[in-house]
Amino acid sequence: MSQTVSIPVPGSNKSIALQTGLFINNEFVPSVDGLVIESVNPATEEVICKISAASSKDIDIAVAAAREAFKTTWGKNVTGVERARLINKLADLIERDAQELAELESLDNGKPVRVARDMDIADSVGCLRYYAGWADKIVGQTIEVDNKSKLALTRHDPVGVCGQMVWKIGPALATGCTIVMKPSELTPLSALKLSELIKEAGFPPGVINTVPSVGSVGGAALAAHPDVDKVAFTGSTITGRKVMEASAKSNLKKVSLELGGKSPHIIFESADLEQAANWAGLGIFFNIGQDCTAGSRFIELLCKVAEELVVSHGYDEKASAGPVVSKTQYERVWNYIEAGKAEGAKVVYGGEKRKTNGYWVDPTIFAGITPTMKIVKEEIFGPVLAVGKFSTEEEAIALANDTSYGLDDANQCMRVSSALEAGTVWVNQYNILNNNVPFGGKKQSGFGRELGSYALEEYTSIKAIHWNFGEKLDWPF
Repeated sequence: MSQTVSIPVPGSNKSIALQTGLFINNEFVPSVDGLVIESVNPATEEVICKISAASSKDIDIAVAAAREAFKTTWGKNVTGVERARLINKLADLIERDAQELAELESLDNGKPVRVARDMDIADSVGCLRYYAGWADKIVGQTIEVDNKSKLALTRHDPVGVCGQMVWKIGPALATGCTIVMKPSELTPLSALKLSELIKEAGFPPGVINTVPSVGSVGGAALAAHPDVDKVAFTGSTITGRKVMEASAKSNLKKVSLELGGKSPHIIFESADLEQAANWAGLGIFFNIGQDCTAGSRFIELLCKVAEELVVSHGYDEKASAGPVVSKTQYERVWNYIEAGKAEGAKVVYGGEKRKTNGYWVDPTIFAGITPTMKIVKEEIFGPVLAVGKFSTEEEAIALANDTSYGLDDANQCMRVSSALEAGTVWVNQYNILNNNVPFGGKKQSGFGRELGSYALEEYTSIKAIHWNFGEKLDWPF
């Protein structure tokens, strides 16, 4: 049996009970090799608790459970109506426990409770309900071949067992796939709590399995596993390449990748500058810059936006951002800030370390940049904004497209959005996602689409059925 720990909630007499084992076949179990991961509070650098960490053997067990469920109690063995009922039930339970989930998320990754509860968790509930609506609407086509003797049909079958290296389960469940989910080893606690709700909702054993693990162990095992039919990964471009390679060398499994980005904001003279600064601030400072859509590349208004952003511990109701997630990420972001200074960019806001414990990086804004600087070319994944100038629309497009990533004049808006080489373009807003609109990247920002009806295609396999009901074959032919 796995252990249950009691996690104190700061500023209250409350604690949260959390099962720390791997969630396989609707049971919490320890790792067969006894491996553990420490979950660290990034605001204090203190260990919250230890949880089981999956080895490659545990991944094998979880994949076998998912395969058995796919063949017997899920997949083509349950109706879309039943899948929708269970997905909606899970959404209801997440909504019921939103405060507790947000408190765990804040402890684990530093995000303010208010932001986690009212944005991330609320969005997750909405996303599940959106895909519950699709579960009984997965349809194929009837294709005319010869009306007198033949026709063809297409079926959109569930692809099978999915290795999800991210918490994206809506379209997979809606289409009938089973899941082995590896949450980040840095922030596994809310995924384990969600696993308790999966069992409470009534999902059959093995449909969803949660296996926290170090990426180089659990993630690599999923990507290379011969009995995993599809992997979805969100993370760095370097790791995305490894996932693709392992998938190709094993069983040519289906892959979707949401990778790094270096998303420019183009501010034309027709723009409302105050609104542009607000949206740019949301783009780079949301999640304290740890967001694959974070925008970077306009000065007094931006500094005002940065100054008004409250970066504090997650239980401060005024906070809009917290610390970065880990010591590794803290050091990475500060290395970029120092590189910006060394390469001659001018710090116009921030750029100084706090003299306290915790992985704190306050908003930092650079001006006087050139296109070749590291802070301009590379994804920082932190609250660092680089601001540059352009003279013409053509120059703006060229600068925006000069990246390895792709993630109010109406006529100008249409021209520029068409010319940009990106999977997602926002006009007069930024970083706003809708469950019914596809999201994804281009170039080295990955491929495949999340959200909207397009995401269903990532979890289905199209089968063509040719039906001859009238033609006789003469022999020899």
